[in-house]
Amino acid sequence: MTALLIKNALVVTLDDAGTILPNGQILVEGSKISAVGPSVKAPAGAQVVDAEGMVAIPGLINAHHHFYSSFARGFAPPGEPASNFVEILQRMWWKLDLALDPEAVRYSSLVALLEAIHTGCTTVIDHHASPSCTDGSLDIMEETFRQAGLSGCLCYETSDRNVPADGVAENTRFIKKMKAAPDGQVTALFGLHAQMTLSDTTLEATARVCNETKTGVHIHVAEDLSDETDCIAKHGSRIIQRLHKFGLTGKNSLFIHGIHLDESEMDLIAQTGTMMVHNPESNMNNAVGTQKMLTLLKKGILLGLGTDGMTSHMISAARVAHLLQRATLADPRVAFCEACDMLLSRNAQIAARCFPDRRGQLAPGQLADIAIFDYVPTTPLEPGRFLGHLLYGLNVARVHTTIARGRVLMRNSKILTLDEKEIGAKARESARATWARFK
Repeated sequence: MTALLIKNALVVTLDDAGTILPNGQILVEGSKISAVGPSVKAPAGAQVVDAEGMVAIPGLINAHHHFYSSFARGFAPPGEPASNFVEILQRMWWKLDLALDPEAVRYSSLVALLEAIHTGCTTVIDHHASPSCTDGSLDIMEETFRQAGLSGCLCYETSDRNVPADGVAENTRFIKKMKAAPDGQVTALFGLHAQMTLSDTTLEATARVCNETKTGVHIHVAEDLSDETDCIAKHGSRIIQRLHKFGLTGKNSLFIHGIHLDESEMDLIAQTGTMMVHNPESNMNNAVGTQKMLTLLKKGILLGLGTDGMTSHMISAARVAHLLQRATLADPRVAFCEACDMLLSRNAQIAARCFPDRRGQLAPGQLADIAIFDYVPTTPLEPGRFLGHLLYGLNVARVHTTIARGRVLMRNSKILTLDEKEIGAKARESARATWARFK
């Protein structure tokens, strides 16, 4: 078993006691943390990482991403700019995902993985779509996660908008494959786009697979008001009631956005233990409204934080979440602790339902996911003061070292598991070809 000793670190454990060690050590054996303290005994021959007083925290978790969105950077669709959310989908995203080929799936994923490593994010729950190459697309993404060294929970975005039930077979195959995988590095949910692109027949097929495999769904809900009005007009109910009717709520399911939910829907999500994810930067970008984040939390809903393809920078997402709530509610007293808790604790609770290994704390028995930031505090960083450093210090600090599953993926900001230069060159070629197919 390989061993790794991190020494001279300002260790922010995020354990239940809120322990912070000003000159701490972390011993990693295999893929797990075996000891944390002011001094730990390492076996002979252990690899040593000298943190030189820098801040070590648990690897960050992104509870909702779209890796293929990395190929949207720098691209603007032709024609008039979209004026609402439905037009954004029709003119941008549904054309971009249709233009992806297997190479584009691979390199858009690798680019996003590079960014995740650089920002100290070691676990990602991703939602993929590539209708021109649905079959096998999740295998490509699995390969990139294993190559990079990160943990991923993957799904395919099932929709009826191009081909009826497109994605049901890919989700079913991949879920069963991951159920048989021994290591838990890559897992699966059943991906659905949104109720407005899903027929009852497709939802029935989804429910059968989820019941058979004991798997939840990963679906966008009430991101825009148009999703709710569509559901009411076509099905005579609101979104969460429709999904609940098919048995798609529950503790294994992950509902994204929920901006336009009413009280009855929030209560049903709470009663069924369904997980939710807030994506503030994306919501602002799409001008779809502000999630009632504080209300959802007060109802006891497990609400985490994601980026929805906008970025892989999770601390930025938490900072925006708290600032957006304050601006929307015109109240400078709210959302600071809540946004941090969503990033640091609730995302770990979501990951605990999606992966077999515990993560999110620097403590014995936890997965050895660690981010070391090139940040030596100029004001005291001690118990009760970390969150201010998180959102107003670490948010702009360089990540020096990223460790995932006990493996050093990046050191001195140089990624060791992937060839950044080669990936960048091939990604640019693949993105240009993807853009050429956009129509």
